Amino acid sequence: QVQLVESGGGLVQAGGSLTLSCAVSGSIFSVASIGWYRQTPGKQRELVALIRSGGSTNYADSVKGRFTISRDRAKNTVYLQMNGLKAEDTAVYYCNCLQPFARAWGQGTQVTVSS
Repeated sequence: QVQLVESGGGLVQAGGSLTLSCAVSGSIFSVASIGWYRQTPGKQRELVALIRSGGSTNYADSVKGRFTISRDRAKNTVYLQMNGLKAEDTAVYYCNCLQPFARAWGQGTQVTVSS
């Protein structure tokens, strides 16, 4: 049974940094592309960063140059390092595998950036 559990959110001042973690259980970690998404009330969930099984990455324009996604195969964990945080980065952050390995959404982790 594959599960993804997010952690690491919190309250931070604008300009600060946070690192989110996504612990992945199950055997798909080595083959799945994994993404970090975020959602604010009344808006659709958006993909902000993804990392493919081979290690290549993509970022939304809004976070490019500030966020870095990485994966630790030994720990079956994907990280999202967030620097230069802005008030508009405030959201619930989720991780999930991209299709065809996507799972039901977890609870996410809240990131709040105070200006």
